[in-house]
Amino acid sequence: MDTSRKLLAEAIGTFFLCFAGIAAIVNAQNNLLGVALAHGIALSVAVSIFAGISGGHVNPAVTLGFLAIGRIKPPLALLYIVAQLVGATVAALACKWMFPAAAVESANLGIPLPGAWVSLPVLLGTEVILTFLLMTAIVGTAVDQRAIPMKLGGWAIGMTVTFDILAGGPVTGASMNPARSFGPALVQGYFNLHWCYWVAPIVGAVIAALVFEHVLLNKDGAK
Repeated sequence: MDTSRKLLAEAIGTFFLCFAGIAAIVNAQNNLLGVALAHGIALSVAVSIFAGISGGHVNPAVTLGFLAIGRIKPPLALLYIVAQLVGATVAALACKWMFPAAAVESANLGIPLPGAWVSLPVLLGTEVILTFLLMTAIVGTAVDQRAIPMKLGGWAIGMTVTFDILAGGPVTGASMNPARSFGPALVQGYFNLHWCYWVAPIVGAVIAALVFEHVLLNKDGAK
């Protein structure tokens, strides 16, 4: 598959997720269910569309999780991450252009942020847990050959993001995705605690990938 097509798929797929998520937050800032469904449905659609082209990572943490288990090479992984960040940034710019400035400022363009009461350990730990669950769903449905015939990847991955946001949204913003945090942060010029939304999702994704690859996969027939 041509690399440029893979990168375009990653950029557009990340745009799907970030555009829907940011727009939902700006539109309905106190509607947690609506925000969760917007992210989950958009990711489900993006994965279903682009999995056959690029694998449908649409998330730097996911890409690095796959890198940790040798399922993507470092040069391509780096290009994937750049494409994902571009897609997220374009989505953030589109949402800032679409909505009234007051709504954008009130929602801070949908940047995932912790609750006022959340300590740094809780922020980091929660994002690790949420991303661990997401990466487990991804590897379990898209890598394990026993699950692939059921064709549940897009649905299962989208539903995991949905319940992760319902569970952790009020705590950390439930990013699970450095690109999802980066796009609006760059457009708004707001990077408070931004490093947490890189470190914790990457740690969670890498742990999940390693556990699934080395413990749960059937090495005789799963690859």
